[in-house]
Amino acid sequence: MARAFLVVMDSVGIGGAPDAAAYFNGGIPDTGANTVGNIAQHCARGLASIGREGPLKVPNLDRLGLGRAVHLASGALAPGLGREPAGVWGAATETSTGKDTPSGHWELAGLPVPWAWHHFTQTTDSFPPEVIQRVCDLAQTDGILGNCHAPGTEIVAKFGQEHMRTGKPICYTSADSVFQIAAHEDSFGLQRLLDLCADLAPFLHRMKVGRVIARPFTGSAGIGFQRTGNRRDFAIAPPGPVLTNWVQDAGRRIYAVGKIGDIFSMQGIDKVFKGSDRELMLHLQSLLATAEEGSLTFANFVEFDSLYGHRRDVSGYASALEWFDVCLGRLLARLLPSDMLIITADHGNDPTWHGTDHTRERVPVLIAGKGVGQLGHIGFRDVAALVAQHLDVPVPEMLYTQADPKQ
Repeated sequence: MARAFLVVMDSVGIGGAPDAAAYFNGGIPDTGANTVGNIAQHCARGLASIGREGPLKVPNLDRLGLGRAVHLASGALAPGLGREPAGVWGAATETSTGKDTPSGHWELAGLPVPWAWHHFTQTTDSFPPEVIQRVCDLAQTDGILGNCHAPGTEIVAKFGQEHMRTGKPICYTSADSVFQIAAHEDSFGLQRLLDLCADLAPFLHRMKVGRVIARPFTGSAGIGFQRTGNRRDFAIAPPGPVLTNWVQDAGRRIYAVGKIGDIFSMQGIDKVFKGSDRELMLHLQSLLATAEEGSLTFANFVEFDSLYGHRRDVSGYASALEWFDVCLGRLLARLLPSDMLIITADHGNDPTWHGTDHTRERVPVLIAGKGVGQLGHIGFRDVAALVAQHLDVPVPEMLYTQADPKQ
């Protein structure tokens, strides 16, 4: 019986979203953002040479069709990419009105977001009094720190010492529909932080805030603060069945690698594997050897986005793509003849672009194990259908009501 491996390279977009002009970064529309294409251009021009050098080297992704997908999505030619594909390739377009993690993943799993997310749009004094009061009541503090849009590492560096002195949680947000709370694992307590976020989440979910994220850190002002791997996302549950439910309802096993379990509020998930991207890759390699026939492994590699995209680190992002490509070679060598591996993404986060937020882009769909061919332009939802069909799992009829992704 066939197995499926669906791998999301978080934020690895390929430009060309037809509605990019309606999405902004630093006041500039996302037209022209192209995560893979622009990184490849910077590498070719010698502008991504910190810790690496030369053109972008991703031969395994390119052999699956990455270069062709970039050109299909955006019309751009990515320097160094463009090999004759040895897999099935295409470009997927999102219909949900967002460029965030839940929107992308839910739609990849067959369920476009049926509502508009709530965003905290003010960059300072971002949260209304009732939200601040709810946090204070739950945390039993007389205030919060932050209350603004900010990158996580910067806000912890700014408020970490005051947080340790006062015990007030550091609360911040971004252009995404998120409410993030940073707290010190020792002075505030890791479990206390997780409980705070879990208790706050239902209140914010009723406002259609997509995620409450616990951002624990350690260290001190003297030696510096470091975020830990104990992040936890408390996400709104999908309002209907998704790919993981379809497969599980058919009696199959579902393995979640990375933050997939959090994104789907554990709907249709049998077992979760967490860790850094390098640890997650080891889990994925192990699952290629051990996952049962008929199973689905759904993985997310977040560090392209969290460590390099938001920080506008072009060299770091290029290095991460090259690391993933080396690992992909090992994954491909372990595929069984009946396996299917899909590599895709949930949105863009072009490190060469304006601002520090996600970018509205199409994403690649690269498939190993299904021969050679071109998908053309498809919708995010079609990815779920491809997986379900490979596993011989019924696909809900509503999946085929989406708009033409080429429009």
